[in-house]
Amino acid sequence: MTTADLLVDGFGRVNENVHGAVEGLTPQELGVQLEAGANSIAWLVWHLTRVQDDHIADVAGFEQAWTAQGWAKRFELPFDDAATGYGHEAADVAALDGVSAELLLGYHDAVHAQTLEYVSGLVDADLPRIVDTRWDPPVTLGVRLISVLDDDIQHSGQAAFVRGVLARRSQGSTI
Repeated sequence: MTTADLLVDGFGRVNENVHGAVEGLTPQELGVQLEAGANSIAWLVWHLTRVQDDHIADVAGFEQAWTAQGWAKRFELPFDDAATGYGHEAADVAALDGVSAELLLGYHDAVHAQTLEYVSGLVDADLPRIVDTRWDPPVTLGVRLISVLDDDIQHSGQAAFVRGVLARRSQGSTI
């Protein structure tokens, strides 16, 4: 297995997790916050996709799908186009209320395709390249890619958890 194979597999799993958490849900279900201030499925998927889009575009040297492909206009969110969700509060999470599964998955799939296009050409020698000098030690490409995968996996798992809670609630379960 090559570096590229490993990254393609990892991001492919994220894509599968996102689809599993989102497909078949209504905009209302996607916007449910399990308690005040909690993240909804819609926000979690939007956020993980925005982070992936932002970080991969930065290291690859291309424009984010969010702006280049018109996703920012389609979502019509009250955020700056550069927003990725870091520092968002409950009101910001609620701004994703009403977003459809089709819109979320369309954007995620566009970012996923762009990510695979980039990572499928990487080799071991690419990973030590410094991509962010704002940290000590500076961040390498390998560390940045693992950071994005980790963030994606955590948030897609959280979205799946929320979906599971919603499913149990609709079945009247008290577990």
